[in-house]
Amino acid sequence: MPKVALVDDDRNIVASLSMALKAEGFEVICYTDSVAALEGLVAAPADIGVFDIKMPRLDGLGLLRRLREKSTMPVIFLTSKNDEIDELFGLKIGADDYITKPFSQRLLVERIRTVLRRAKARQKPAEQAATQTISAEKENETAIIERGRLKLDKERHECLWDGRPVNLTVTEFIIVEALALRPGFVKSRDALMDAAYDAQSYIDDRTIDSHIKRLRKKFRQVDNNFTAIETLYGVGYRYKDS
Repeated sequence: MPKVALVDDDRNIVASLSMALKAEGFEVICYTDSVAALEGLVAAPADIGVFDIKMPRLDGLGLLRRLREKSTMPVIFLTSKNDEIDELFGLKIGADDYITKPFSQRLLVERIRTVLRRAKARQKPAEQAATQTISAEKENETAIIERGRLKLDKERHECLWDGRPVNLTVTEFIIVEALALRPGFVKSRDALMDAAYDAQSYIDDRTIDSHIKRLRKKFRQVDNNFTAIETLYGVGYRYKDS
């Protein structure tokens, strides 16, 4: 039963969404104080978080920024119609999706399931057979992608650059993987959106651009000279294997 963390200072919204999610089979943990949410989620992360942006003391953007120092838990933002800047900034600091108020509870449930499916696709069951067959070993080998100084381990959701870890969200990992699978080949924004999101997600080109900017920033935190993700203006992006 996936656990959803709801963080919103509006108790009525929290109560309503909690009932709707429980009716759909989710386990729900609720916070009406974002500082308490940060402490709770660092100690015991949920499977996914749903954060309001506008909150006192620590807003949703600040909560996500602090949380990303400790966790890659997927996060969906709740935002008002006029908060386009907040939406884009939220994606830059590692949000996986956002939904604009007012919204239907059914739509939020589908968004949560979509993000959880992407996260689950990056994980294998914890239990493994004690003895592996040759075919299983070969399967594990294909789960590791090495392109020059980049190493992606899909089984562990691990990204290394020059042997140093780069902490990526599920969506960011998928985008890097899509680019690294065919170094030198250009991936359009549409192709990257198809790789990272399913057809039920409502996103535009700016979402991919925001993810790319965030990825470059993360890689440059371990290598100031990182230039492996190239932009071809008007075309898309490609990974340069050097």
